[in-house]
Amino acid sequence: MEADGQAGARGFEAREFEVREFEVREFEAQRARLFGLAYRLLGSAAEAEDMVQETYLRWRNAGPVELPAAWLARVVTNLCLTRLASARVRRESYAGPWLPEPVYTGDGALGPLETVEQRESVSMGLLVLLERLNPMERAVFVLREAFGYGHAEVAGILGIEEAHSRQLHRRARAHVGQPRKRFDGDRGQHLRIVRSFFAATVNGDVEALERMLADDVAAWADGGGGTAARRPVRGRARVARYLSGLSRRPEAGSVTSAFAEINGEPAVLIREPGGLLAIVAVEIADGRVVAVRTIVNPAKLAYAAAQLM
Repeated sequence: MEADGQAGARGFEAREFEVREFEVREFEAQRARLFGLAYRLLGSAAEAEDMVQETYLRWRNAGPVELPAAWLARVVTNLCLTRLASARVRRESYAGPWLPEPVYTGDGALGPLETVEQRESVSMGLLVLLERLNPMERAVFVLREAFGYGHAEVAGILGIEEAHSRQLHRRARAHVGQPRKRFDGDRGQHLRIVRSFFAATVNGDVEALERMLADDVAAWADGGGGTAARRPVRGRARVARYLSGLSRRPEAGSVTSAFAEINGEPAVLIREPGGLLAIVAVEIADGRVVAVRTIVNPAKLAYAAAQLM
């Protein structure tokens, strides 16, 4: 009898181990998708990781789940909705311009970025525009536009009526507006313009910069209260002078630069001997630079710096 009991206990433990192994495998298969969803909802890689980890803990304690992918998407989305409420308060009191945390996407960290639409869904420009939306509008927009969920599926994830999902989507599209015409796949041309733009910036060539900048170009710098500009610089002439002046700053002689795919687009990495100093994301439309977004806040560079090590 004792032997039978021990055998039964071992059998139970084996089955329990198999269940746990299945749970881990299933979650790992969904992890990248969940992280991509959370990042698009929050604009923060660090917070997105926290939400994915919390989703995993709930998954481990949930018991049998009939549709794991849908269940996990629902949990991470609703965790992000709760986080967005407090994030909005923090961003309203943020020192200087708030920009999303940059993510290196050359390794597929945010999922496939093979089409213009997929790259647009993680671009700095769109993530900034998504800040105009309330949390529910943002969730509907991301689920529909970036992940292709139908309104019935969105309604199920968010616990709302399908008609309400359609209404929220219409409002979100109206707030975001129509995106500028970007390069429809010529990423090589995009990179060439970014390289030329950066060379003109380093050389302090105001005339060359003005030829590359759109009339309504704007430059933002997110320093988190540090030495970066507290207000955006707007207009071709002012932005050209502002950028050319960066080459005369004392630290300019000790930094190095490289190019990498950040948020689906070519960007400039600025490094100093101690590590990553800044990431410069350059938005291009109709062949001209329309926005320059520079992230120098060390806390926001931490995730990308770890990716690029």
